[in-house]
Formats: sequence, structure tokens, C-alpha cells
Amino acid sequence: MPSPSSPPFNEAAVIGEQLTHHEGKTAEDRPKVGASYIWLVVLATFGSIMALVGPIGYSLAVLVNRIAPDNQEFLGYVTGVGALVVVLVGPLVGILSDRTRSRLGRRRPWIAALTLVGLGGLLIVAFASNLAIAMLGWAVTQLGFGIAGLQVVSSMGDRLPESQRGKVAGLTGVATMLASIVGVTLASVFTGSDVLIFMVPGAIGAVLIFLFVLFVKEPDGRDAPQQARATIGSLVAGYGYNVKRYADFSWNWLGRFFFNFGLTMATTFTTFFFATKLGVPVTEIGGLIAISGLVGIVGTVGGAVLSGFLSDRLKRRKSFIIFAAVLFAAGTVISAFAPDLTVLLVGMLVWNIGLGVFSAVDQALYLDVLPEQDTQAGRFVAINQFSTSIPQFAAPLLAPVFLLIGVASGESNYPLLYVVSGVFALLGGLIILLRVKSVR
Repeated sequence: MPSPSSPPFNEAAVIGEQLTHHEGKTAEDRPKVGASYIWLVVLATFGSIMALVGPIGYSLAVLVNRIAPDNQEFLGYVTGVGALVVVLVGPLVGILSDRTRSRLGRRRPWIAALTLVGLGGLLIVAFASNLAIAMLGWAVTQLGFGIAGLQVVSSMGDRLPESQRGKVAGLTGVATMLASIVGVTLASVFTGSDVLIFMVPGAIGAVLIFLFVLFVKEPDGRDAPQQARATIGSLVAGYGYNVKRYADFSWNWLGRFFFNFGLTMATTFTTFFFATKLGVPVTEIGGLIAISGLVGIVGTVGGAVLSGFLSDRLKRRKSFIIFAAVLFAAGTVISAFAPDLTVLLVGMLVWNIGLGVFSAVDQALYLDVLPEQDTQAGRFVAINQFSTSIPQFAAPLLAPVFLLIGVASGESNYPLLYVVSGVFALLGGLIILLRVKSVR
């Protein structure tokens, strides 16, 4: 089951367009990195995603069911606030990391510290007795593991030559999908413990991240030249651009935004949706969630691998995008009105295939329309990332509006939520199909 914190647009997919310098070399002529670095990156990516997805996909639903059994929509508030923290703090940490001068380099000190922060946040969540503490704990968790993952991406931007970008992005993309399933499955195994359902995925994820911290060697940065001083004004100005001048980039950004909005709506409430649909208590739904996760990974990975290959061979992007959006919408509708578990799993398989197709092809498409690739790719990559991060906090906050439409007190309208999520995704595909002009 893919996670809203780990949408199909894995940050690793953009590393090839960041034009930072490493030991005086440009992105085009850096030396190739070794296999050990690549696999440590893959493991760190896997760990950061698993630590977040286990709680989002299962553990937080169990927690909300315990502290607010009559208000399942609170789950959206908890996850939304956590994602908002990453949106607000992530750029600031990135700037501070760029300017860090230490014996361990720029990235590793931040990755280590943030991972510990994430573990602390999970402890707060695990012992939360009310919604406010749960929100605080999850915000700290997202701040830690979420931004630690972004720092791993920054390291890849520092190190990878152009010839290795696609390979590493593909591997980290698969790692993200697998981590989503493993995180939820691990959490569901420990349903009987309010602490272990959070801490087991988090602890394993932290170990994988620390392998990166311990074994990746960054150049000593203490003698590196200082960069120009950053100000709040310069940071804010850097996230603006001429929308009309880069119209295809803008339309693709909007299409990705709507698709991610629908995706986040569909994935945030999966545990509650399954429990309500099948009449099973939330505390006993873990096994079914694990099964749905396996179905999801088959669909997502299969769709991503096949569509990515065909898109390159046929030199077509937009036809795959709209096909993916239609599949996603069809799958959410099937799931919404499924009469039994079998049909429900079929619906999830269909929309996960659509998700896989979209994740692979749109990654290539947005790089096709990325402006100023020779001089400002990093800036536009950051702007593009907001089409993922904004839905991650906004969609869960809007979802309760649909959950409460047309139902009695204490009930939730999950069928409507899933239909709406499909509509958002379809709208995103249509925008890209009809408005992006420079790509076939």
C-alpha cells in the first residue's frame, strides 16, 4: 500500500538535475560512485520511508481508534500537521545543511541528528493519550525521518554523475515502494503493543539510515569556502518564478498536484476504510492490510517497470499519464463500492497499477519540462517538489469534509472519499494531457 508520505514521485528521482558541485567538478564530469554508496543510499531511503509509512499506513489509525474511537477523521488532522512541518522546515534545514562545515561533511551530521529526532517523535506518539500529544509527536517524527530522507537526497545531488542518475533513481524508487509495504506489515504484526507498532518500523529504519551515516565518507568540509549569506527574503524569492514563461512546467506541476491530492486521500484512511467496509475491528485488521499491501506492491512495481520501459521505447509520455489516471480512478471507484474482500482487493490492484504507471512516466515527463536545467535545476526541482508535499498536508485536512457528508453521527463516508480521490487523480491526468505541449 503506497503511502502519502511516500508518494510515487520519490525525491530521489530528481537528484540528477541538482547542479551542486562536488570537489570542484560539475554534474557532468564527476567520477562515478561505487556500488557500496549506491546500496547505502537505497538502504537509507528504505529506512526513512519505512519509519514513516508503518505509522501512516496502520499504527496511527490504531492510535486514533484508541484515543478518539468516534472521531476517525482525526487521523487526517494528525498526518496533515506532520506533513505541514516538513513543508515549512525542510527548505530551512536544506539551506543550513548546504552551509554546514564539519569534519563529517555537510549531510551526515544532519542525517544522524534528524534520525534521532524521528525516534523521539515516535516515542511521543506511542505514549500519546490525546489528540494534541499525538499531533506533537507525529510532527516531531515527520521533522526527523522526513527531512533526514531529504538530506540523503541532497547527498546524492552532491555526488552522483549524470551517467548514474537514472539507475540510482530507479533503485530508490523501488525501495520506496517496498518500504511502504514492509513498514505497514511490520506494524500490523505488533498490533497488541501500542509501543511496538510504532517503534519496530522506526528502529529498523533508523539502523538502516545510520549505516549510511557510518559508512558513507564525505569530504572534510571545515575548509570549504563559505556561501553567500541566506536571508528569509532570498529564500522566499527563490521559490517564485514566471509561470507563463515556463508554461509546460507549470501545467505539469498542477497536474501532479491534483494526482498527489487524490493519492493522499486514498491512502491516508486505508486502515479505517478496510475496517468499516469489512466490518472488522481496527485492532484486528492488520493481516488484511498486509495482504492489500502485497497486492499493492505487485500492481505498483509491475506498472512502473513496464510503463517506464515502453514510454522510453515509444517516446510517448502523455498517453501513459492519462491511462494511469483512468486506471487509478477506476480502481478507487471499484474499491469504494466493493461488496466483498475479493472485489476490494481487485480495486486496489487496479489503482496501484495506475499509480505505478504514473510514478514512472511522470518522473520522466517532469524532467523533460524542467526549466533552466543548466543553471537553476536545483531551484526548479525544489519548486516542483511542492506539488507532492502540499497535498501531503492539505489532503488529509480536507478529507474529513467528505467523510462527514451524508452520514449519521459517528459514521464516515469512505465510499465518497475514494470516489473523490479518483476524480482528483483523473483531473490531474487530464491537465497534463491537454495543457503540456512540448512533450508527446
